[in-house]
Formats: sequence, structure tokens, C-alpha cells
Amino acid sequence: MKILFAALVLSAAMFANAPANAAGCLKGAAVGGLAGHVAGHGVLGAAAGCAVGRHEANKSARDKAAAQANQNQPAPATTTR
Repeated sequence: MKILFAALVLSAAMFANAPANAAGCLKGAAVGGLAGHVAGHGVLGAAAGCAVGRHEANKSARDKAAAQANQNQPAPATTTR
């Protein structure tokens, strides 16, 4: 029970300063909660799944922004002699 409470407090502290954007967290928490439930640690799995889901969503958004920035750059000038 103490581990469960510690996991809840830790997950709440991790996301206390984060904006209220749940991209990835809900799906990750669902998958992690299910996997954790099978292993006997449902809440801990949900907290870990939420963290991994947020990480993957942030990485995807960062990659998408970089691809868009590269697309908006003009082509390099070529010189011919």
C-alpha cells in the first residue's frame, strides 16, 4: 500500500508543473495500467505508462516541428560555371 501511495505522489509531482495537455498520457496510462494489473501493480503501471506516453508524444511533436521547419527553408543556391 505504501508503494502505491508513493507511486501516486511521485506521478502527481512529476506532472504538477506540466501544462494540462494529456497527449499520450491517457493512452499510455491505459496500456500501462492493464500491463501493471496483470503483473499485480496496476497503478504503478498506469503512472509509468503515462510518463512513457507523454515522452513519446513530445518526441513525435518535436520531430514533426523539425520536419516542418526543414520544409520551410529555401533550397540552397547552386552555382554553375
